[in-house]
Amino acid sequence: MKFFKNKKVLVTGGAGFIGSHLTKNLVHLGAKVSVTVKYKSIIDSPRLLGVWDKINVIEADLRNPDSVRNMSKIKFDFIFHLAAYNHVGDSFVHINEAFQANLNSTINLMNSGPKFKKFINISSSEVYGYQKKLPFDPANIPDPQSPYALSKYVSELYGRLKFKESRLNVVSIRPFNTFGPYQSEKAIIPEIIIKCLLNEEIKTTKGMQTREFNYVQNIIDGILLCAKKINYVNQPINIGSNKPIKIKDLVKKIHKASKSNSKLKIGALKYRPNEIWKMQANNKFITKNLSWKPKISFDDGLVETINWYKKFTNIFLNKKSSVSRL
Repeated sequence: MKFFKNKKVLVTGGAGFIGSHLTKNLVHLGAKVSVTVKYKSIIDSPRLLGVWDKINVIEADLRNPDSVRNMSKIKFDFIFHLAAYNHVGDSFVHINEAFQANLNSTINLMNSGPKFKKFINISSSEVYGYQKKLPFDPANIPDPQSPYALSKYVSELYGRLKFKESRLNVVSIRPFNTFGPYQSEKAIIPEIIIKCLLNEEIKTTKGMQTREFNYVQNIIDGILLCAKKINYVNQPINIGSNKPIKIKDLVKKIHKASKSNSKLKIGALKYRPNEIWKMQANNKFITKNLSWKPKISFDDGLVETINWYKKFTNIFLNKKSSVSRL
């Protein structure tokens, strides 16, 4: 995608899971990439180790207007806004933190931050909440069921307001559940993979809720396509495969693929408050208008992810490894 060559790009949350994959893709495409991180330290940003010397690292707390204002004289072609508080369950007890990270950071960037030609706001499929019809369509009225989801939705609305108020070129994207290398073990797929690899007991809910899980490179491809081709859109764009799976079946699939001896206790845990039972993406906009489709299948992505976590556990969870000795 020669389009991004020499483009000046800022990735907020560039050391995060999706952010780091996006950063590496943009570097590979020849973009001039800057990232924001809380601390300008490779120790705190290990996902960026391979490209640390190829990017401009900006230390900033996006929740703080004064910190963001320090970037006000910089100009970018694109801002990809991925910095976020991103744990749905924990947001019920860290409500203020979720809103500070997800909403206030967006407001600060749009009002006091760098100049930009296009702002790509990465929202979440969680904003849909309860919906009567599947798959979830961006035209549906959202019904957020967690502080995380609500904070993401309001940040979308603020972007829409700035579009109407001052014609800011804001594009909001709702990726559906994403997985792959470098994801935090707080997310379900890496959590289950690591327990399977360590042959630890696995307790889950009954697992009747369905989600679709998208390999991270497929999501990155969609984000880049939207950035390249979409302007001034007043409606969020779904990125997802439209292929859901029950959580209990996901757990069994990971257990089998990892050849684990872990004991499965499906049904041992209660469902979380305000559980959303079904999530599925209506992806007609991106498939028809941008010719996007997942290049990597769920099963192939899962194998890639399991193989990566095998290396991860050997390095980070093995007491005899060089990292542990360090």
